[in-house]
Amino acid sequence: MTKDPWTDSDPKPGDFDADLERIDPRYVEVHEGHHDARMTVLFSMEGEDAERLERIAAERGQPVDEVVADLLRDAERHTA
Repeated sequence: MTKDPWTDSDPKPGDFDADLERIDPRYVEVHEGHHDARMTVLFSMEGEDAERLERIAAERGQPVDEVVADLLRDAERHTA
């Protein structure tokens, strides 16, 4: 079975080289890796979707970011 670096829990150096080569170099910054590195993704949500997410978080007693992470993991399990 072929590994998919986008879903592999331990991607290796070079796994994303082909993807990076397709990106305009103006938008790429190369940095040394760091084992404690974290990635933050910011997105905006408003209206009924935002209210729905806040309600779900309140019902679960979780912060919104944890609910979003749970929803993403659950969606990934359903597509696998």
